[in-house]
Amino acid sequence: MDSARFGMPAPITADDDMSVLRLIRSRRVGPATYHRMIAEHGSARAALEALPGIAAAAGIADYRTCPEAVAAAELAAGRRAGALLLRCDSRDYPDALREIDSAPPILWVRGDPSWLSRQVVAVIGARNASSLGLRMARGMAAGLGESGFTVAAGLARGVDTAAHTAALSTGTIAVMAGGVDVIYPPENAALAAQIAEAGVIVSEQPPGTEPQARHFPTRNRIVSGLSAAVVVIEAAHRSGTLITAKNALDQGREVMAVPGHPMDARASGCNALIRDGATLVRSAADVADALAAIAPAPERRRTRQPALLDTAPAPPRPTPPLQLEGRILSRLTPSPTEENDLIRDLGVPAASASAAILSLELQGRVTRMAGGRVALS
Repeated sequence: MDSARFGMPAPITADDDMSVLRLIRSRRVGPATYHRMIAEHGSARAALEALPGIAAAAGIADYRTCPEAVAAAELAAGRRAGALLLRCDSRDYPDALREIDSAPPILWVRGDPSWLSRQVVAVIGARNASSLGLRMARGMAAGLGESGFTVAAGLARGVDTAAHTAALSTGTIAVMAGGVDVIYPPENAALAAQIAEAGVIVSEQPPGTEPQARHFPTRNRIVSGLSAAVVVIEAAHRSGTLITAKNALDQGREVMAVPGHPMDARASGCNALIRDGATLVRSAADVADALAAIAPAPERRRTRQPALLDTAPAPPRPTPPLQLEGRILSRLTPSPTEENDLIRDLGVPAASASAAILSLELQGRVTRMAGGRVALS
């Protein structure tokens, strides 16, 4: 089976950590492009050799791949931080995360990576949680741990901190927006040290990276991607927590929410999730019962249409590359568009459309997003 045609990362062959790091850290190569290039070229090393030519064909004359010195410095920083580099072709890489769109090609890990492959439930919520919300988070996380689940969260203030603290004795996963050695918020430094001993801290960013606003949405997809279910405790109507819930839905995970008072703004997001179909839960027992009532995780995760499958007949004559790029740009907006729909609308072979989209991505004119979507940059 050609796994890349079905939106799954292809196995890496004959590569070392240096090649893998250089490819994912090269300019304009994100997770989706990384996996696509591995599928097309067979290895990170071969993809690195092909990148300058692809960029030149896209009109970028001065394109340079990530220098070896930069990748070597990242490997050295990881060693200093006491972190392990976990590649997506490693048997220790969690299967649940490997199957999502735009799976992180690499993870930096502090602690025991085996926690990542256990039955994980994310417990997330408001940073400015109420005392009742914090109490619920502690009870939920402790109960889940006692039931054999590993609790994941993002080490944020509020609900995340309460959940991590309550699950320390049974194992917890902290997914960082910055490097695994850059603790944010700073007041959670002691908690992070405990998690590294009793669980695991993980990030796709290089060690030493200070968290930036753009890192948090990508961090959130890892929280949900690792998990069988995401439990939301207090979330405002327009909160970052709801981004994680949306990621979970896109990834075919279960979304559960604790209801709150209709007059409490911190509960509006949870109440809206329940209104829209999320499972109402009041305790860890409710979560366990809900998960037991549905199909095993590999069966219940939504099967996506092949991102690269050619579902339209080939046109009589190949479309010139520049003309095809223009047609793609004319159909895109800053709002994300499903890549499948775009390919069907173009009516060209998927391989041709894929090459044109990659060219536009390297030019910085389009952006690939999680969930098999593309948008104008």
